[in-house]
Amino acid sequence: MTLSEENYLKAIYHLSDTCEGGISTNAIAEKMNTKASSVTDMIKKLSEKGLLNYKRYKGSALTAEGKLVAANIIRKHRLWEVFLVEKLNFTWDEVHDVAEQLEHIKSEKLINQLDEFLGFPKRDPHGDPIPDKDGNMSDHADVLLVTLNKNDKGIIVGVKDSSSSFLKYLDKQGIALGKKIKVIDKEPFDNSMKIRIKKEEFMISQQIANNIYIKK
Repeated sequence: MTLSEENYLKAIYHLSDTCEGGISTNAIAEKMNTKASSVTDMIKKLSEKGLLNYKRYKGSALTAEGKLVAANIIRKHRLWEVFLVEKLNFTWDEVHDVAEQLEHIKSEKLINQLDEFLGFPKRDPHGDPIPDKDGNMSDHADVLLVTLNKNDKGIIVGVKDSSSSFLKYLDKQGIALGKKIKVIDKEPFDNSMKIRIKKEEFMISQQIANNIYIKK
């Protein structure tokens, strides 16, 4: 497996969470920030390796083997994020790019021992579930903050947007995993919210609320 092939498998895996049926070539191209012709070439390579099924006009879907390979790449990425935050004192907005490099390490023994060393964590620093070595991943049963109504309460358990700029914004506002949150008011016009964390009350936009996962 080349680095590029692994990145494509991971991208298609993530797209399958939000797309019903096959994944279109254009959707993959947008996700990978590349040309459709490049995607077509990669689809052929992955199909020949038995990792992908492609049907004209219906799109691409990972085979069982392809799903397992993709899930293990994601497992490595998220375990490295946990390690970087918990053991090397990285902040949650710093770890993604480093984990992107570390996820391509091939040693299965290293990753299994890393998992054990970390105490078999279930979620990464952004609240995303970590697949086990067999590719099984717990469902993301949490709800987005934007779906809550006035006087609803919950605990922040994850983020949908893990970009550095968004995470830095959350840090600035004191919004972090594990914090209790209450919706003080909600504006029907644009779904902006006044929220309370500890004793602090402040407004957040719909865009922010649509990227924070809550456990009610």
